[in-house]
Amino acid sequence: MTMASRSENAREETGDGTVDTTEPESALETARRQLYHAANDLDIDPNIVERLKYPKKVHEVTVPIERDDGTVEVFTGYRAQHDSVRGPYKGGLRYHPDVTRDECVGLGMWMTWKCAVMDLPFGGAKGGVAVNPKELSAKEKERLTRRFAQELRDNIGPNQDIPAPDMGTDPQTMAWLMDAYSMQEGETTPGVVTGKPPVVGGSEGREEAPGRSVALITQLACEYYDQPLEDATVAVQGYGSVGANAARLLDEWGATIVAISDVNGAMYEPEGIETAAVPSHDEEPEAVTTYADTVISNDELLTLDVDVLIPAALGNVITEGNAEAIAADLVIEGANGPTTSAADSILAARGVAVIPDILANAGGVTVSYFEWLQDINRRAWSLERVNDELEAEMQAAWDAVQSEFEQRDGSWRDAAYIVALSRIAEAHEARGLWP
Repeated sequence: MTMASRSENAREETGDGTVDTTEPESALETARRQLYHAANDLDIDPNIVERLKYPKKVHEVTVPIERDDGTVEVFTGYRAQHDSVRGPYKGGLRYHPDVTRDECVGLGMWMTWKCAVMDLPFGGAKGGVAVNPKELSAKEKERLTRRFAQELRDNIGPNQDIPAPDMGTDPQTMAWLMDAYSMQEGETTPGVVTGKPPVVGGSEGREEAPGRSVALITQLACEYYDQPLEDATVAVQGYGSVGANAARLLDEWGATIVAISDVNGAMYEPEGIETAAVPSHDEEPEAVTTYADTVISNDELLTLDVDVLIPAALGNVITEGNAEAIAADLVIEGANGPTTSAADSILAARGVAVIPDILANAGGVTVSYFEWLQDINRRAWSLERVNDELEAEMQAAWDAVQSEFEQRDGSWRDAAYIVALSRIAEAHEARGLWP
């Protein structure tokens, strides 16, 4: 089976009518293009599409902290709240130097689509602070988090907006945020964030969930394309929480993991890597290449002749420049936005199936939903129940997307966005527009 090519260009037309593809598209550009493309395939009120082009609110705050040397430094933080028609806003908080308003808006839109494709009662949001967390001590990071929580306090809450970990943040960050919010509220409020340590209301299996969902969707996609998992070769770009957990599960289930990578490069073993023996980024940062006999670049990893490619590191890594060289038959998006629109068109024309991020890596927000349920009910679930419930949710989402894929002449991404947008549009039509 092949996918029909997409019609969008990667960038806007320039003044002379040519297409400028020299710069990678932003998350906001990509999210809007995908919205337009899905809307074209559905009989949706154009006024709803117009509303979904924009976030409901974007909060920009200054976050001053005292550094360990006594100096004060001021950072900028954002929280973009895109759409809440199906429930409270939901999405991560990232600490990264390149955090911007538009990035948060675009990623917040993706969270709206992701929650809808999983049929979760949440809307989409995203936020963060423009800071390099590697340059902060643990105490400075705690002070930054607590001050950021105070700045956002009126705009988050268990029934309003529920943050979660993202790049540069982790369960400890969420524990600090939850504590800061709870102290101001005068009561312990674990449901204000997800991704916390289990000892303070977090869920078992939350950290592993995005990687587990990537592995589950890889298994389902291989079954769909009659590719036995035990005969499949897999390359995974990124060996953090998503990539490492996906690689280890697929390895356990019989696939041959031939390449894994971190920021320094990739380990390449054509006969297969014993993934459990290679520490993830969380276990030992930037250690992959030190365990490798053969090291290749991250760019080379993307073009390996494998059955399955899992980009699980950063966005915009599969581009117009390298899409023709992608040799995998199946791409499973572990990262958010790893494939540009131009690359999507090229891969589609070549018959390379791309399973989109809003389906493949949705295990994180799905188990966050489970965590939220546990928090508001004050009743913890076992790891076995979490994993069983996650598998059931991923199967249901896959079935819905597969049904759309088979009914329409389009891509898996088109099908996923159609599922998501139809659910969001139905909710908007039911609720109407406040006068």
